[in-house]
Amino acid sequence: MPDRLFPTLASGSGKEALRFGDTSLTYTDVATVAGTLARDLPPGRVAVWATPTVRTSVAVIAALLAGVPAIPLNPKIGERELAHILTDSEPVLVLAEPGADLPAGLADLPRRDIVLEGTPGDLPAEPDAEAPALIVYTSGTTGPPKGVVLPRRAISTTLDALEDAWEWTAGDVLVHGLPLFHVHGLILGILGPLRRGGSVRHLGRFSTEGVARELATGATMMFGVPTMYHRIAGEVGGDPALAEALRGARLLVSGSAALPVHDHQRITAATGQRVIERYGMTETLMNTSVRADGGRVPGTVGVPLDGVDLRLVDEAGKPVEELETVGEIQVRGPNLFTEYLNRPDATEAAFDDGWFRTGDMATRDAAGYVKIVGRKATDLIKSGGYKIGAGEIENALMEHPGVAEVAVTGEPDDDLGERIVAWVVPDGERPTESDLADHVSRLLSPHKRPRVVRYLEALPRNDMGKVMKRALG
Repeated sequence: MPDRLFPTLASGSGKEALRFGDTSLTYTDVATVAGTLARDLPPGRVAVWATPTVRTSVAVIAALLAGVPAIPLNPKIGERELAHILTDSEPVLVLAEPGADLPAGLADLPRRDIVLEGTPGDLPAEPDAEAPALIVYTSGTTGPPKGVVLPRRAISTTLDALEDAWEWTAGDVLVHGLPLFHVHGLILGILGPLRRGGSVRHLGRFSTEGVARELATGATMMFGVPTMYHRIAGEVGGDPALAEALRGARLLVSGSAALPVHDHQRITAATGQRVIERYGMTETLMNTSVRADGGRVPGTVGVPLDGVDLRLVDEAGKPVEELETVGEIQVRGPNLFTEYLNRPDATEAAFDDGWFRTGDMATRDAAGYVKIVGRKATDLIKSGGYKIGAGEIENALMEHPGVAEVAVTGEPDDDLGERIVAWVVPDGERPTESDLADHVSRLLSPHKRPRVVRYLEALPRNDMGKVMKRALG
C-alpha cells in the first residue's frame, strides 16, 4: 500500500490543523468532515470553487482522500476561461461553500455545498502515487489555459524536499493569505503543513496587521508573494509591532515572482530577518530554494532541491558550462507533472529528452545558486549584441528612491535589435529618464540602461502578484 499523503489524518489528533479566522479544525475534525465527503464523492473529476476558506481546503483534501482529481477554480475567473476549463476537464460536480454565488457557466453542473459535519470512519485506501491528484490550469498567456495534471507523487516529493530544505517540522505553524486556486497557496500553504503534521492559519485576506498578529501568537513561518513583502517593506520601518513579529519568525518565504533586492534590504534592516526565495512552476512544483541552513543571498532562488536535476542550456539546447552565463532552465525529477490534459502535442513540446523546458532564463554561480533573470519570451532582451535579463535592471531601478514599482521589457529597435524600456510607477516626484538611465549605468553597465521610460500609475498584475508584461506596450 502506498504511503499516505497525510499520515496525521489517518492517525487522528486533537492538534489544530486548519484555522481560517474564527473557524478552526483539528486533525480529527478534518479526518471526519473530509473523510465523510470523500466517501460520498462520485468517480470522475470534481471542480472546486476555490475561495480562501476552510471549506475549500476540506473539499480538496476530500478529493485527495478519495483519489478523485480536483480542479481548483479561480473565483474571479472570466466567462470564456471558465467555459474552456469545463469543456476541457469535464468535471462531474462542483464543490462550493454554502451561499457562494456561482457564475452562470456552472449552472449545468451538479453542485454540492461543503459542510463542516461528518461521521467518523475509516479513510479510503491510499491511491497509487502516479494517480492524478490535481488539475491546475495555467494562466493562458500564450493561448487557452492548459490543464496541468499533477500526480500525488509530485506533491509528496516536493513537500518532502521542502521539509529538508526548510527544516520544516510538525512544530511549525504557517501563516499566509494566498489564494487557494494555485499551487503556492494550496499545495505549499495548505497541503504542506498537513503533510508535516503542523498547522496553518489562513488570513482570508492578506494584511500586515494579520501577519503581525499571527507571528506574535505562535506562528513560525510565513509564505507570501512579492506584492505582500513589498507592503511589509514599506511599513516595517515605522511599525515596531510588525518588526518585532517578523523578527521572531523562524522562516519568511517569498515565491511566485522575484522579490526586488531593495525590499529584501528594507526588511532585513528593520528586522534582522533575511527572506528566502524559492523557484517553481505549476508544471514542476518546486525546483530550487535557498536553504534554511545555507547562505541567504538576496536575488537568488537558491540551489536545486533534493531529487531535482537542473541544468541551463543555450539557444542551441547545449548545456551552459560557464558560470554567471545566461541560459534556459531545464529540470527533471519526481516533482514534475504527468501531462497537459488532452494536449499530447503540448506535452511533447515541453520536454527535451526528458528535461522539462521551463522557459525561464537564469545564471548559476560557483556555489550553485540560481539567479532568475526573466522569462525567455518576455524578459530576455537582446540589445546591441548583448543578452540582458530584465530582472537585473528591475532590481537596479528599484534601488532608486523615486521608483515605487518597475517592469522592464524590450521593444524592436532598428539599430540595437531591441531597446530596453522601463515601465515605472513613481514614488513621489517623477524621476527623469536621464536620471534613471544614469542610475542603471552606474550600478550595472551602460549597455543595460533603459533607452525609454514610460510612467504608469500601477503595473498590471495577476492574482498571484506577477506583472503581466504582455499587457504593457
